Amino acid sequence: MDKAQTDRTLWRDNGVPVSERFDDPYYSLDNGLAETRHVFLDGNDLPARFRPGFHIAELGFGTGLNLIAARLAWMASGTPGRLRFTSFEAFPMPPEDALRALSAFPDAANLAGDTAEMLADPQKPLIRDDIEMHLITGDARKTLPAWKDQADAWFLDGFSPAKNPELWGADLMAEVARHTAPGGSFATYTAAGDVRRALVAAGFDVTRVPGYGRKRHMSTGRKR
Repeated sequence: MDKAQTDRTLWRDNGVPVSERFDDPYYSLDNGLAETRHVFLDGNDLPARFRPGFHIAELGFGTGLNLIAARLAWMASGTPGRLRFTSFEAFPMPPEDALRALSAFPDAANLAGDTAEMLADPQKPLIRDDIEMHLITGDARKTLPAWKDQADAWFLDGFSPAKNPELWGADLMAEVARHTAPGGSFATYTAAGDVRRALVAAGFDVTRVPGYGRKRHMSTGRKR
């Protein structure tokens, strides 16, 4: 991988990783795994909606914590077959940084190695008994329109819209909708008005709901 495409990781005193490029933490300062479960799993009504072949797509792979939370939920649900998971990431985190970040979460210990393996070779799908994972690198404004699949649920997890506006624009939100199966959903930690309006215009019924930790609100929605 071209080193220019990676993002340098800085570390807060509490061990939370921060993107140098976007000057934004990769996850909540309170508890990243609890945040993921509240925002992306509960926000998409998961695992209740799981079924064989269920497909999650994500904008912003980061440390891989969302993938791990989804895998843990899938395995605990007893749904047969593999969870399908596709993530779009422009600046993959170095695998050693992902391992350092994930070491803060004991629940992630058994799956962290798989995440690091994927980051070490993003072109190679991660296929296990429970998961079929594809990491698509590059600018999502180019890679998502070219994607040939649809997701049942979206995790919209780019850095803050104020610091990473490219991942929240109206055109990209329209592509998210176009690549969402009928009745599919999204969840995101942000309740920014511009993002919510773009998702409504793209074809989602959008709801503002309580956020996690210090964030008062977040957004969820279903495709109309």
